[in-house]
Amino acid sequence: MKLGSLVQTIRTQANPDKVKIFQWFFKTKIGEYGYGDKFLGLTTPQTRIISKKYFDLSLTDLQTLIRSPYHEERGIALQILVLQFGRFSSSMEIQIFNFYLKNTKYINNWDLVDISAPKIVGAYLSDKPRDILYQLVRSNNLWERRIAIISCFYFIKSRDLTDALRISRILLSDKHDLIHKAVGWMLREIGKRDEKVLLNFIKANYPKIPRTTLRYAIEKFPQAQRQKLLTGDI
Repeated sequence: MKLGSLVQTIRTQANPDKVKIFQWFFKTKIGEYGYGDKFLGLTTPQTRIISKKYFDLSLTDLQTLIRSPYHEERGIALQILVLQFGRFSSSMEIQIFNFYLKNTKYINNWDLVDISAPKIVGAYLSDKPRDILYQLVRSNNLWERRIAIISCFYFIKSRDLTDALRISRILLSDKHDLIHKAVGWMLREIGKRDEKVLLNFIKANYPKIPRTTLRYAIEKFPQAQRQKLLTGDI
């Protein structure tokens, strides 16, 4: 009944006027990364309120919800998992972590990865071996590769930079723009904590760094310094 109530709540807040905007924003046309995704037109503030109301939904119900064809319903499932992670026992954290990895094919857009990967995968692996990240980063699945690098945001916040740098280096040869942006974002976050580490990374890998990645990484630098780095004056 709780899942039925949640779905009913979602559907009553659907806004058809926003659907086309979201379809454009999340690139759902043929050949685009979000091809085929469906939307109901709920905003992020709306989904957050719903997630908090139904935060104690069971994993069985969340399994149904995360398989939804609707983007917002998958997002709410992930928001609930984030809310649950850390609130319950360590055995529940393991269950949520394993649930997440078993359902990566439904975590299939950049926003879904970004709201969940650091707070579930990163948080769980913070004091554990991180071999799984190196499996994900080699995946043929775009979103699993993004999960690998974005999960490192949790480590970066604690100035634990090693894996973020290693995974960034692996992904420099990736062909997808969404990975270029994700790596650049994580490198920028590294630079906020240790600018010298970022500059050394750029210097060591400059010929291989995609332009988008570099621009994202140095976005917060003074303009004169940015121009030098963009022209290879390092």
